[in-house]
Amino acid sequence: MAPRIIVVPPSAETGEIARQMAPAGFELVLARDGGADLEAALGAAEFMVCYPNVKMPDAFYRAAPRMKLVQLLSAGYDAVDIEAARRAKVPVSNNGGANAISVAEHALMLMLTCVKRTFAVDKATRAGDWNSARAGNTELGGKTLGIVGVGNVGRRVSKFAGAIGMRVLGYDKYVPDDELRRRGAEPVASLEALLPQVDVLTCHTPLTPETRHMINEKTIGLMKPGAIYINTSRGPVQDERALFEALTRGKLGAAGLDVWEDEPTSADNPILNLQSVVCSSHVAGVTREATRQAAMQVSGEMLRVLRGERPDVLVNPDVWARLGRR
Repeated sequence: MAPRIIVVPPSAETGEIARQMAPAGFELVLARDGGADLEAALGAAEFMVCYPNVKMPDAFYRAAPRMKLVQLLSAGYDAVDIEAARRAKVPVSNNGGANAISVAEHALMLMLTCVKRTFAVDKATRAGDWNSARAGNTELGGKTLGIVGVGNVGRRVSKFAGAIGMRVLGYDKYVPDDELRRRGAEPVASLEALLPQVDVLTCHTPLTPETRHMINEKTIGLMKPGAIYINTSRGPVQDERALFEALTRGKLGAAGLDVWEDEPTSADNPILNLQSVVCSSHVAGVTREATRQAAMQVSGEMLRVLRGERPDVLVNPDVWARLGRR
């Protein structure tokens, strides 16, 4: 019987990845989260490819006794019940690094859009106003960038920023100082020590109990007046009420947000009304190149598991180390 892959939920993005990733001889099933088609497919499924917001409690694994690997189409895994997977002895792999260049470029774009006042300049130019379009722009070169989380994305942002002449500081408690320097960032011991020094702050951390609302009224208060805040990681890293207040009071000069506390964010979110904010809809990692890279990574992980080899990227490595394949 051909190995069966379930891809859930079917969407333009997951469908494209599915078409590119399925190795020859695999059976591909597109199923909706929680639907009858998913329940019917689970009994014969050996692999599942999904976004981390798909719920997978203990009952999911009981319905999928042949499941060998759950593959997430995201670097983040904050919404996944890792304990349920651990109890079921199912390894979970994420797409760490597959879209790192895409996200890093998006973060740089948000920074540049903020300092160059791109939307205001575009609007004025279209209206024939060539005077206001010349006032208020600044440069990133010579400014200090603070990176929180200098991993797959953060290290690339560091290289981009260094190339345009920024001073780069990095805070990442899980990366040794020498390695931070190799990644192009001067290490700073704490978030509290980092914030007063930066002109631009960019977040590239996973969402954990420690990082939830890490950017809040207190930490924003440590930043320079007029500093710029960028987030392409996870929305709940920021307290949006505090962020809105800081932007409206002028404590922060601008913000570039690809992620939101609640997604999709409400049309009534007051941040959307601020001209100082550049908004995008959690698309930083969605490019043709990132999709292709994700597909290659996913297919590689599945083939490794079938060969009895350990996946390259595991969220719950203890499952493989202690229990082997299911």
